[in-house]
Amino acid sequence: MSKQTMIITLIAIVLLTVTFIVYRLADRYLIEHFEVIVEPSTQTPSAGTSQGSDTESTSDAAELSNVEEKQTMAHWDDWSYEDETQTIQIEKVQTGSGEDKITYYVADVTFQDEANLDTAFAKNAFGTNIIEDTSTIAENNNAIFAINGDYYGFRSDGVIIRNGTLFRDEPAREGLALYSDGSLQAYAEEAISSDALLEAGVTDTFSFGPALVTEGEIAGDFSSVKIDKNFGNRSIQAANPRTGIGMVLPNRFLFVVVDGRSSKSRGMTLTEFAELFQDLGAVEAYNLDGGGSSTMYFMGRVVNDPLGKGNERGVSDIIYIPKSV
Repeated sequence: MSKQTMIITLIAIVLLTVTFIVYRLADRYLIEHFEVIVEPSTQTPSAGTSQGSDTESTSDAAELSNVEEKQTMAHWDDWSYEDETQTIQIEKVQTGSGEDKITYYVADVTFQDEANLDTAFAKNAFGTNIIEDTSTIAENNNAIFAINGDYYGFRSDGVIIRNGTLFRDEPAREGLALYSDGSLQAYAEEAISSDALLEAGVTDTFSFGPALVTEGEIAGDFSSVKIDKNFGNRSIQAANPRTGIGMVLPNRFLFVVVDGRSSKSRGMTLTEFAELFQDLGAVEAYNLDGGGSSTMYFMGRVVNDPLGKGNERGVSDIIYIPKSV
């Protein structure tokens, strides 16, 4: 084999290797993989949709009239919402100044009878690398309020239960369980089976973490926390944009979104985030996906300022409150 042939062969091998690596990275982190298509769980009744007999039409008309009557009982403005089943009160808080300035948003939500919390996937599909903006997913599911979820689609492990359906069963980290009685509890995914979770009344699980507050106390030492082993993974304990969910008592929740990585807000450390939830009265609290994902949506608008640029980053899922009437 001539020297020239050897060089050409080596170049070809290098190009094939690079192409293979690029494809594998794209397949893992960019290319959409649809596993399950999920119908939106919330449908808003609308006029002109009824079909069938006169009896069915009359019944539909009565139901629509009842819905319209209940809707007149709802009151809201840019920062609050109230109807006969739930109240939402959002507060924007700014602390510090200069490089130490922090801006965050607290949504205090109370349900009268049972938790009207729901979850939804981007593009109504479960899989990997399937993303949409939080606001888009919210609007597609008739949400009045939403935050980004755990971005389950960035990783291939974790226990993922949504709306009572098990989608993934690969225990890997500290998860969060939402129960049908309106309570939250962090748990070790490897310590309890998904069947046991479902039997105990778990409707949704989230796989990110860590737990911030358990039984009213700061959950632990946050000096070095990594969520997964994916490419580019790094410790997350430093000041960053944050999204978290907490429980004051069953059916009363706190949703907190912290802006960060901008001149307007430096973000919070995990310790600061845990202390904030504790100060707000949370007895349980859990850290969800943050960074550019951190988004709070309310009544048709994004409340916070993602990364100080006002631009949302696509996510794989949201936690939201649908219209109750």
